[in-house]
Amino acid sequence: MIEIEHLTKRYGAVTAVSDLSLTIDSGQIYGFLGPNGAGKSTTMNIMTGCLSATAGKVHIGGYDIFEEPRQAKKLIGYLPEQPPLYLNESPREYLRFVGEAKGLRGEALGVQMDAVMEQTGITAMANRRIAALSKGYRQRLGIAQALLGDPQVVVLDEPTVGLDPIQIIEIRDLIRDLGRSHTVIFSSHILSEVQTVCDQIIMIAHGKLAAFDTPENLERKLLTPSEIALTALAEPGQVERLLSAVPDISGVELRGEEDGRTAVLVHVSGQDIDLVCKDIFLAFAGANTVLLELTPKKASLEEVFLELSDPAAPEETEREEDAR
Repeated sequence: MIEIEHLTKRYGAVTAVSDLSLTIDSGQIYGFLGPNGAGKSTTMNIMTGCLSATAGKVHIGGYDIFEEPRQAKKLIGYLPEQPPLYLNESPREYLRFVGEAKGLRGEALGVQMDAVMEQTGITAMANRRIAALSKGYRQRLGIAQALLGDPQVVVLDEPTVGLDPIQIIEIRDLIRDLGRSHTVIFSSHILSEVQTVCDQIIMIAHGKLAAFDTPENLERKLLTPSEIALTALAEPGQVERLLSAVPDISGVELRGEEDGRTAVLVHVSGQDIDLVCKDIFLAFAGANTVLLELTPKKASLEEVFLELSDPAAPEETEREEDAR
């Protein structure tokens, strides 16, 4: 559905997006994840035809967004991070304006307006002033305008930013519903949000692709357990002695000692952590030493993302400019 090839965007000496290539298929929800300044908004603005690129290509449904913008943009509905709302209008008036700008007229426009208001849950607010609406309803209205014209792809830039917890849950549910009939791409810097909603996660850091896969595959490939939390009814010396005989242990870190209990963190060098746990259990059982805890520890996706993002790297700042 969307092909991005070697996309680059520079602002003078600053590179906001660097040689980014990826393919987005139809009928899935994609989470575009990255810290502030990673290049998410810049990429989305280029992808939707709102910003030019320094180099690279973007094809939407086979149309080049730079060479065939009219055909490509018909396939896309876009909600920027700041919804472009006219506060003195009502949602109905605003949607009529946006619909006409998209080429809709007459009965077809009225039918679509009613449909998107119903889909986003703002029908009851249709005739109120936008200025009087809550942040959550304004975000819903922003999504409603993106849905006008029946686009195949819906792109949402930070759709839950600034919302309260209840509003965030409602927007997440709405995104899930949209995913049943559209390809949805939404950006966030909150990993747990992306993880709960998306079929695919795209991690971007410093303008480059850091990872692209399903949440399950990312966990399997990137979150291999490498540590074991262990607590035993034994003195530290005895615990270290028993562990020294177990293969694939690279180190033992004392975590605490109290009332005859010793807690350690076991660092594992081998790939099969279950086998290491089995060997530890047998070693302690053979010595008649009681194990109170034997738990493989997994890194969180947050930890993996921080590592992939490399926070020590120079900060790159996103900017916006008018599309050329």
